[in-house]
Formats: sequence, structure tokens, C-alpha cells
Amino acid sequence: MSLAARAASDIPIAETMDALGKAAREAAALVATASTEAKNGALRAAASDIRASASLILDANRLDMEEAASLSDSKKDRLKLDEARLEETARALEEIAELPDPVGEEIASWTRPNGLRISRLRTPLGVIGIIYESRPNVTADAGALALKAGNASILRAGSESRHSSLALHRSLVAGLRSAALPPTAIQMAPLGDRAVVGHMLRGLSGAMDVIVPRGGASLVRRVMEEARVPVFAHLEGVCHVYIDRAANAEKAIAVALNAKMRRTGICGAAETLLIDRAWDAAGFALLLKTLKEAGCEIRADEEARRIDPSLVPASEEDWHREYLAPIISVKIVEGVDEAIRHIRRYGSGHTEAILTEDDDRAERFLLHVDSAIVMRNASTQFADGGEFGMGAEIGIGTGRFHARGPIGLEQLTSFKYVVRGDGQCRP
Repeated sequence: MSLAARAASDIPIAETMDALGKAAREAAALVATASTEAKNGALRAAASDIRASASLILDANRLDMEEAASLSDSKKDRLKLDEARLEETARALEEIAELPDPVGEEIASWTRPNGLRISRLRTPLGVIGIIYESRPNVTADAGALALKAGNASILRAGSESRHSSLALHRSLVAGLRSAALPPTAIQMAPLGDRAVVGHMLRGLSGAMDVIVPRGGASLVRRVMEEARVPVFAHLEGVCHVYIDRAANAEKAIAVALNAKMRRTGICGAAETLLIDRAWDAAGFALLLKTLKEAGCEIRADEEARRIDPSLVPASEEDWHREYLAPIISVKIVEGVDEAIRHIRRYGSGHTEAILTEDDDRAERFLLHVDSAIVMRNASTQFADGGEFGMGAEIGIGTGRFHARGPIGLEQLTSFKYVVRGDGQCRP
């Protein structure tokens, strides 16, 4: 019987979770020193198994979709798999295999006057718990990234993606077995018991080293409030696009439309447009028209509504909202400094962009906006580890502890100091 299956037996869930933690800790010691070739082989074999099992995985996803009638459209979009998305998932594993192995990398080195040679080397974190909701592809991405960085992982998928996540997990385990790595290096926590998350947050009797939540605000808030182990998290993605008075109208309209409407249900989607009062009036009118024609609802402040009375009045709550839907809030501001103040007050520290041809104001924005990602003349939807050339990611960290921005391979490592001497004694 697998450890995850034990949840359906008579064994108490606390004992089941501690068994998962113990197995993960033992596996972590093995994968921490596994060769790059073995880890890459496991990832490539898992990708092949995903392709070979495509019909079974898609059948599992159809079961999830049939049970997801009550979910929002954005969550259904995250949940749905098709042949193209499944191929993307398989390719992501192969791309991770192609990335440089961070384990053992020398970050820095120096020699002291007494002859001691000191090096700082990347090391795995250990056991990583990943708690996520309606994205089955996270099963593959998270397990693969943790493994490549030399870590063991315990995955807790949302019940809405249970069939899809279990099917993808089977492919990951197949890859581990083919490379003679411990199958317990990537484990799936029981899905039927809500107490599982609480046990993970308490650290599984010391087995868990870090928790990564990936889901809605309520999940992330609970993790951040209850976790007794370190957390890599962002609470919400309230992303802003500021259109400066020196913005090129054609460029600004294209970027703003993409930032909002390319995929409205991702954390990098723009939720608020800040418009410089001195920006081109014809450009602003065309921007509003373009958004409306794309099916976007616009909630605006009083000044913007004087320009276009058909806009929906924005409430104070709208400036705080992560819509994850084709809705955007619009505010007229007096230049870059007011835009910065608005972002400081209402932003969630995820991703913000300035659209301008003025170098000085662009640099002021990039310097003074303290979010994990700040951009100039680019869509906020580029806030993604893959788009940064980092490979797949587990999520975007908006805190200041350890990992900030895309959480990829390097962010899933720590470091240690190696000191080499020749008999030195401290006086």
C-alpha cells in the first residue's frame, strides 16, 4: 500500500503524514547527492511517460472537469488539460532537465590572510511541501523543480484536481524508478482529508523544511498564519500598469490589452490601469474602446468617468481587488509620483509596469516601486519563470525572505560554507 493510500485505511491521518515526512527525509538524503545525470534521466523518463499516458491523464482531467461545475471560469481554465497543455507539461520537464544543476555550484570563494580558503556552495533545502489548488500542471512542475534542485517534495493538490494530479504523479514516480531514484522523493499527500494541510503546516514532526502555497488568497493566508516552518508565498497578484504622459499610444494600448486580457486568471494579469492625466486623450479613448471590444469590464474613478460616462464606478474595494477575470480598474493620476504612491498603498508586491518613452521617469518608477518584479514597456504577463529563462517555476514570491519573484531552481536551494585549511589554529 502506498503512503498516500493509507489515508483511506484505519491508520490515523497524523501517523500517515508522519510516515510521509519520514520517507521524504530519507529520500532527501539520497537525492541531495544524486548525480545530475540521474535527476535529468528521471525527468526525461517522466516526460515520456506523460506522453505515453496522455489518454489516461486526459480522461482523469475530464472527471475533474465534470466535478468542477461550481468553480469560477478562471479556476476551470486553470484546471483544464488538453493535448496542447499536456505536451507543454511534458516539455517543461525536459526543459528543467536541460537547465544547469544548481547543487554544488560555487557561489563565491576567497582566501583569508591566514591561508584559509572559504567557498560558498549551493545545497538543497531538504523536504519541500507544496500546497496548491486547481492547477494539475503544478504537480509536474513542482515535483520536477524540487528534484532537480536536490530536494524531496510532498505535494498536496486541491481536491478539484485530484484525478489529474494523481495521474501526473504516477508519471513522475515512473521517471524516478527508471533512474533508480527513490520513488518517495516526490510524494502525493492524501487528498481526502482536510486535516492534511494542518499537519504539513506543523512540519510533520520536524521533517518539513519549507512550505510553498500556490492558490487563492484564503489558502495562502491560512498557510502564512498557521505555518510553523518557513513559507515562500505571495498573497495576491494585484498588478498595476502605469501609462505615463510620454507613452507611445500604439505600444501602450497593445501592452495594456495583453497585460489584462491574454489570460485573465493568472497572477501576472494586470488588475489596475493608472493613466497619467497628461497622456494623449485620443490614445486613452482608444484604449478604453479596445478593452471594451475585447470583453473587459472597466471600473473607473470619477475623473475617468467624466471622459467616458459609460464606465462602471469604481469603489474603494476595487483598488485592492485581484479580479482574475475580464475586469480592470482605471484611475487617472498626476504623474509618476502619484502612480508610485497608489501602488505602495494598494499593491500586493507582485508585478508592476510603466509604459513610457521617457528614460528618467522610467528609472524613477523602476527604482521606487518595491515589488518583486518591475517592468518598462512590457506586459505584466511576462511575470513567469519560463519567460525569464529560468525554466518552470513553483510560483512568484512577494516576500523579502529568501526567495522573491519567480521561484525556480536557484530559489529552491540554500548554501553552506566549505573551509579548507592546512593546520591553522585560531590564536
